[in-house]
Amino acid sequence: MGDAESKMWKYRTPGIPDENFLRNVHVPITKEEIRVIQISKSQLRQGYIVYDVGCGSGSLTVEAALQIGKTGRVYSIDINSEAIKLTKQNIAKFGLTNVHTIDGNAKYMLDTLPNCDVIFIGGTGVDAVQIIEICYKKLKPNGKIIMGTILIETLSIALQTMKKLSMSVDLTQVIISKSRQISTGTMMSSRNPVTIISATKS
Repeated sequence: MGDAESKMWKYRTPGIPDENFLRNVHVPITKEEIRVIQISKSQLRQGYIVYDVGCGSGSLTVEAALQIGKTGRVYSIDINSEAIKLTKQNIAKFGLTNVHTIDGNAKYMLDTLPNCDVIFIGGTGVDAVQIIEICYKKLKPNGKIIMGTILIETLSIALQTMKKLSMSVDLTQVIISKSRQISTGTMMSSRNPVTIISATKS
């Protein structure tokens, strides 16, 4: 990570444990293992410009900022003011200086930003189609949209929109099970399946 190394995370690999982030029960977080796959699919490089749309707690923002170094820039956007506040707190906790947070609706904010290399899309609500279309316009050639979906409806809408835009799409569905202690030993508890969309602009 070179000059973007954080005192909180001194490794070159992604996958910061969830407990290292400040949390808020009202703000979602992209879980550690899902984050690792999304960062891997994004193929980030030093100096990249990245959007984190629907940044939530800022966990992907922090991971991406560490990967792209001080010469890169992450623009973290969320319509939820609590999410932006929490993202700012996590940015400060990890000592990062290459992130710009934006409190507002991505539909109206993205056009003001420089073109980018990678876009992570989180919560989009009913605006999924419009946000994907705007993001596509802001992507540089061969840029990527990385999107983690839980709802089948969101996945369907995203795929239809990306197909219409002639993007090259790769899907990876992940079901993570985590260990937990019970009175008689250790058992595995499954989380919701997550489908990760990696779409490349032709």
